[in-house]
Amino acid sequence: MRRYFLALLLTGVLWSSFANAQQLKTVVDKALAFAEQQSLLMARKYEHQAGVLPRSFEAGKSTVSDSRWWCSGFFPGSLWYVYEHSKNPELLAFAKLYTARVEREKFTTDNHDVGFMLYCSFGNGLRLTGDAAYQAVLLKGAQSLATRFDPKVGLIRSWDHNKAIWQYPVIIDNIMNLELLLWASKQSANQQLKKMALSHADKTIEHHFRPDFSSYHVVSYNRQTGVPHQKQTHQGYADDSAWSRGQAWGLYGYTYLYRETSEKRYLDQAMHIANFLINHPKMPKNFIPYWDFDAPIRANTPRDASAACIMAAALTELSDFVNTDIKKKYMEVVEKQILTLASDEYTAKLGENGNFILMHSTGAFPFNSEVDVPLTYADYYYLEALSRLKRRL
Repeated sequence: MRRYFLALLLTGVLWSSFANAQQLKTVVDKALAFAEQQSLLMARKYEHQAGVLPRSFEAGKSTVSDSRWWCSGFFPGSLWYVYEHSKNPELLAFAKLYTARVEREKFTTDNHDVGFMLYCSFGNGLRLTGDAAYQAVLLKGAQSLATRFDPKVGLIRSWDHNKAIWQYPVIIDNIMNLELLLWASKQSANQQLKKMALSHADKTIEHHFRPDFSSYHVVSYNRQTGVPHQKQTHQGYADDSAWSRGQAWGLYGYTYLYRETSEKRYLDQAMHIANFLINHPKMPKNFIPYWDFDAPIRANTPRDASAACIMAAALTELSDFVNTDIKKKYMEVVEKQILTLASDEYTAKLGENGNFILMHSTGAFPFNSEVDVPLTYADYYYLEALSRLKRRL
């Protein structure tokens, strides 16, 4: 009799798991189908406006940029993700068109965002087409990014402005751009690029993170000693606060660092950050965080869907590297995030929201810039999370 009841219980658990997976698969497929329609509208809108790339939609008006804006690679990358699943030839043509608009950034040496610009656009293009010309762009871009590494400091410099305040500023976002260097190191057998990336990653663990594994936004280093002289924020609530998107950047960064290196310290760091985020007392039940974990929570405190999207993409991958119990915990979070993001609460209506997919992201709250709006990188990491989920389901 006991075996009978255990068998029934197991059958119920398996059926529940299967039903949840089927529901999530339906949501993911529907979300990708909508993304195709919305992305085509966006691509057609700027098709004949040379060099223009979508940025956001504020106060009823679309905002755009050229390739110089740090977000320029995200819309081309989104087109590649949507094309990957739809195989629509029109999307392929648009992905190539908008990717080409970012190519000149392979020569950029005055900021750290070359990784965002090129790896999200040309990187996905290379992955899906094998085009050797895309590989050449990425290798040149990696060389340009490497010029910002100072061996005295051991990190890639993020910004060149505010020199009266910061000697050598490094932002947590910069952890995302190391992936381009690691890729280029493998492709070119240039071990120096890998050494730069790992030096940056290790010094970031040492100086950017607090005992609870939350992260500062900006750490500025003394150029002569390589030791921090300032630890601040630029986009968060306060210098000691946990700016939500910054925490998500860290989670994502150390997850791929483990994937690329198999160094356990990076897996440990990613898991510590995941625990900080998932278990934070101010994390909402749907796991769409407020813009900063330390900001006062009021009825109108904005969320940051972009932080949730980055988290979802990272946790989906991180779940591959952990034991079954932790994997289940991570994927339960991802499921709640995706079900929320794919709902009417966060997904726009077709043709609305400036043709962006998601609503309710926050760019730079302290500057009243891009608050409670769609953001091109929210859509990008949402599509990446959906793509990773689809492969699993």
